[in-house]
Amino acid sequence: MSSDPWSRPSMEDLKEILEHIGNPTSENSRAVDRLELSVPAEIVTSRGNTVSAVTREISRFGLGMLHRGAIQPGEVTVKMASESRQFDYRVEIKWCIPCEKGMFLSGGEFLAKENTEA
Repeated sequence: MSSDPWSRPSMEDLKEILEHIGNPTSENSRAVDRLELSVPAEIVTSRGNTVSAVTREISRFGLGMLHRGAIQPGEVTVKMASESRQFDYRVEIKWCIPCEKGMFLSGGEFLAKENTEA
């Protein structure tokens, strides 16, 4: 674990925490399937603070993340990058709970892009 309390969690941190919370082997009651996705991300809060994160899962409707520092429920921007471009998503953080090593798990729903025609 890094000595910087606000640094991005490592992939080892993510694996260790996911092992502790376990994967449910019982029936998944979620309406939409989720895919494991472990990529670096940044969460930009409505106040302009940037929190380094790692995604842990994604679906058509939302995503789960691991990060240091609590994030209040509400709208944020989540930034993820590939080798060729950056993706910015508006996300409504629905929950944020503490877990091992002083980190937090959070989850949110994607919001529609502004100025999108129905």
